[in-house]
Amino acid sequence: MSSAPHRIVFANEKGGTGKSTTAVHVAVALAFGGARVVAFDLDHRQRTMCRYFENRAETMARRGIELPTAESHVVEDMDESQFEAFIAEHAVGADFVVIDTPGRDDPLARHAATTADTLVTPMNDSFVDFDLIGQVEGESFRVKKLSFYAELIWEARIKRSRATVEQNRRQMDWVVVRNRTGHTEARNMARIEQALTEMSRRVGFRVARGLSERVIYRELFPSGLTLLDKGHLGDLGTSHLVARQELRGLIAGLRLPGTFAAPVEEDAAS
Repeated sequence: MSSAPHRIVFANEKGGTGKSTTAVHVAVALAFGGARVVAFDLDHRQRTMCRYFENRAETMARRGIELPTAESHVVEDMDESQFEAFIAEHAVGADFVVIDTPGRDDPLARHAATTADTLVTPMNDSFVDFDLIGQVEGESFRVKKLSFYAELIWEARIKRSRATVEQNRRQMDWVVVRNRTGHTEARNMARIEQALTEMSRRVGFRVARGLSERVIYRELFPSGLTLLDKGHLGDLGTSHLVARQELRGLIAGLRLPGTFAAPVEEDAAS
């Protein structure tokens, strides 16, 4: 396989799915495992992922502590070739490149998605979000057609299959991550699960359990801390421990290469 950094792209053309939060926690989990991680934020207007890492650096400086983190860069006003050159310049020696894309249709985000080694598409457990990858019948809830986005990724994976042989590249692993599952009514959750199972067989993605909507994730943003920063979070309540367990499951479910991707350490109290 190519010696280039493993590229993880977090992409969803719909906002509010927990994309940036998931990207930050995965990047920090890899850094905790000893990986060198370089992050690129394609949403130059909101800059949520980069702001998170900036807040993390400020907390380390203020408290006089060192925490595993990622080098981060904002990408603005670049075409595809300029973007690839920018990654090549800043990701020398990196084990992983993490790319967070805007929650809207964007040409560079489409390009990034088609170049992923691991493509992560977070979605809330609702048919509003499911519509991004496919449309369902109004009464039977069976999948009737792929969305434009799913077709784009399908075509990219076909091209990637050729490149796997010709350019010694990895196969693309597409993972749809189900966030906010705790807020979904049981019958609706079962319908979404059925539709995702049907769609995954057609398009070839995997499904992983993601992060519930917990206040803790939003509260951590100003400090740049994550659920992995034990000893710096103060007293941990049950919600923190459950959320950390969710993160363990997500990291394991992504099946990233190398020893860096091992699930995060168990809590003594859990």
